[in-house]
Amino acid sequence: MNKCFFSLKIKNSLAKNLRQSILLKRKKNGAKIAVFILISVLFYACNSEKRVPARKQLLVKNEIFENDKLLKNQTIYDQLYQQPNSSILGYRMLLNIYNLANPNPDSTFNLKYLNNKKKYDREVRWLSAKQIEGLRKSFWYLGIHNFLKQTGEAPVLADTLRAVKSLTRLKSYYFNNGYFDIKASYKIDSLAPKKAQIKYFLVTGNPYFIDSVKTKIKTPALDSLYQKIKSVLIPGNQYKTEDFENEKNQISTYFRNHGAFRFQPNYVNFDIDTINKKNKATIVLNVENYSYQENDSTKTEPFKIYKISDIKIYTDYSATNHNQPVRDSVAYNNMTLYGFQKIKYTPHAITDAIFITKGDVFSDTKTVLSTRYLNNLKTFNYPTIQYEVDKKDTTAQSLVAKIYLTPRKKYSFGYTLDATHSNIEDFGVTGSITETVRNVFNGAETLELSARGNIGASNDIANSNAGFFNVSEYGVDAKLNFPRVLFPVKTEKIIPKSMIPSTVFSLGLSKQTNIGLDKENFTGSFSYNWTPKKNTTSRLDLLNFQFVRNLNASNYFHVYTSSYDALNDIAKTYNIESSNVENGNLIVESGTIGFTNQVLTGKTALTPNDVEFQNVNSIEQQRIRLTDNDFILATNFNFTKTSRKDLQDNDFYTFRTKLESAGTILSAISAIGNIPKNQNGNYEIFNLEYSEYIKTEFDLIKHWSIGKSGIFAMRSFFGIAIPYGNSNSIPFSKSYFAGGSNDNRAWQPYNLGPGSSSFSNDFNEANMKIAISGEYRFPIAGKWGGALFADAGNIWNVLDAVTYESAKFNSIKDLSEIAVGTGFGLRYDLSFFVVRLDLGFKTYNPAKEIGERWFTQYNFANSVFNFGINYPF
Repeated sequence: MNKCFFSLKIKNSLAKNLRQSILLKRKKNGAKIAVFILISVLFYACNSEKRVPARKQLLVKNEIFENDKLLKNQTIYDQLYQQPNSSILGYRMLLNIYNLANPNPDSTFNLKYLNNKKKYDREVRWLSAKQIEGLRKSFWYLGIHNFLKQTGEAPVLADTLRAVKSLTRLKSYYFNNGYFDIKASYKIDSLAPKKAQIKYFLVTGNPYFIDSVKTKIKTPALDSLYQKIKSVLIPGNQYKTEDFENEKNQISTYFRNHGAFRFQPNYVNFDIDTINKKNKATIVLNVENYSYQENDSTKTEPFKIYKISDIKIYTDYSATNHNQPVRDSVAYNNMTLYGFQKIKYTPHAITDAIFITKGDVFSDTKTVLSTRYLNNLKTFNYPTIQYEVDKKDTTAQSLVAKIYLTPRKKYSFGYTLDATHSNIEDFGVTGSITETVRNVFNGAETLELSARGNIGASNDIANSNAGFFNVSEYGVDAKLNFPRVLFPVKTEKIIPKSMIPSTVFSLGLSKQTNIGLDKENFTGSFSYNWTPKKNTTSRLDLLNFQFVRNLNASNYFHVYTSSYDALNDIAKTYNIESSNVENGNLIVESGTIGFTNQVLTGKTALTPNDVEFQNVNSIEQQRIRLTDNDFILATNFNFTKTSRKDLQDNDFYTFRTKLESAGTILSAISAIGNIPKNQNGNYEIFNLEYSEYIKTEFDLIKHWSIGKSGIFAMRSFFGIAIPYGNSNSIPFSKSYFAGGSNDNRAWQPYNLGPGSSSFSNDFNEANMKIAISGEYRFPIAGKWGGALFADAGNIWNVLDAVTYESAKFNSIKDLSEIAVGTGFGLRYDLSFFVVRLDLGFKTYNPAKEIGERWFTQYNFANSVFNFGINYPF
């Protein structure tokens, strides 16, 4: 019996193993089949000549030879009408996507249904004839192929007609750069039956240079003005058409800014004489007289220099009242304000925004400045400025400036609802409501009152078990904007009104809940803003204060569990007081405080040289910094300059710098007033030690266009905050951290640094930061884009209370602790924002031993996935 049972078990076991073997074999075969199908599809798609018609060739390369020398200048290649299909590292992805599409889906549908009567009759039994016809326009028969065609790129064919057009454009490019004797030809070389490259051959000859410049200006007044212009056309320079356009625009701009109201660039033309001159050209600059139409004939006369005789401002203009009589008027500062109803503005609030001056000559620049300033008041819709010849002037050389202002509604209501993502908040929903009040004190002031709220989800918050949304914040804000500098003395010479200055008062109160400490944040500022030059902004916060109050500081170790776990592990070995523990773990808060005090006062076996002692000290320092209430009274200056012209500009730089000083004013007042210091030797305000430090930051972003659609972006950042006087450390809200989706993407936020330390704190931060990032961005298909990136940087403690050597920056040698992360990402452009997914790999980790820093964690197990909105820089 036992023998039979044993035999049965063996048979069952063999059957089971056989079934597993068959299933495993099926899985392996299935995997092989799937791989085979994938390779077949890729091979089928990668046949780049697949959609090339018979007797046609795919253009795979262009080459341009200048005087027998192969050119690499992308600007010259951009002149060509035909460019090969785009590629990524040689792979023509968009072309292959296009090749996957069926060029004639209608024919395929007819072959399957309409030309196969048996199949058609069989399908009609289940579906109606109308439904079968509807399949023709369905996604699987038509839509998917249209999608592939629209996403991909049709094959670019070598075309003789377009090659001829390319020659014409090349010759024009060289001609415009002074090569008047340019000769050009092309040749199509077959590389395969359906592949070709086009070679262009240019024989430039010698360039022409400007020999001399003469002028013929028919209006004497304009001739006098021209003598004050520094010409772009300089004898000895190589001929460039661009210089002639710049000269024409420069002349027109200067004349129109000096009274030539009717002048336009088309009144300027050039005669270029190269006869009997070897590679030289004599230039004659002609400025014609003013021409106008009278009856059926064209007449000319010298240009007049116009002056402003009157300025009329209509403060409540609209399309419905333009024919109605004005009911109110007031004269102020050589201008007249009119109202169809009672004027509701203090006169200087309007006239201060006007740069046009009675008695001065007409100026385009002053017109533009006036429009910008009036628009910046945010009180009127886009203003209109018109000029009319003053009928009272018998010489007809005076202009009346008429300025039409259409007021916006005094009260307006707005709201926002946004999805958010930050270095701490994985996902959040933010909403706000805003009430705007315009012309508050009849001086074009703007008051904004707003309330906001946010709920979010964060894996970095220790009590995340409370639910998906474990972070919340709500607050109220008020901002009052004055469209001028409010200061006891005049500042016109320092900040002229052409810089469009403003003064802003702001107050804010917010409360964070459900993160354990429950913070309250009260902020306020008194700021000046101005624009020194185009694309340049400056901001001076004369006073900027922040009061942070922690409502539940005793809950610290319930929130920051990583810090608690690190402290608890040390206590299991070195704790000497049984009252500090319960069930083998430190009691929060009495036990954690008791054990920390024992370590730091030398009552345990640990000494300051021990790593565990330093870790306890670090944990305690961070606990104090994160739980202490902070009061910061600072003055800071921010400067931003960019060369970016518009959103389509991909060759630009942006530079930002900041200088901040906190506590200086309070210390000066305390010293002058002989206010006594507390037991720690520090001054207090509202029974709270205020922060004192100096902080500076430099941030540079640069973008370069690479080829037709690639972009290389770079960012470098340096910031340092040094405590002094009343402080020996920086408030947490003013410190730096590393890692995250907008920083070093191979580390989670707050997980990198400081220095070579390997702290397990929940938030690793310090008072100095260096960061450098580079990213190559390229299109993939349609709205999809890709990126390859490298991020480098770290944070350190310097000149503060931190004593842990691995976290400090002591010398230039510590730059070897700069962490390096590399990776790749995907981007999807939704027009109004970009969704970003990045995968970062730890390439160089300074927290490891010196011989184990490079590539030891370069794997998927230690990689970091980042989600972001818009580009990181």
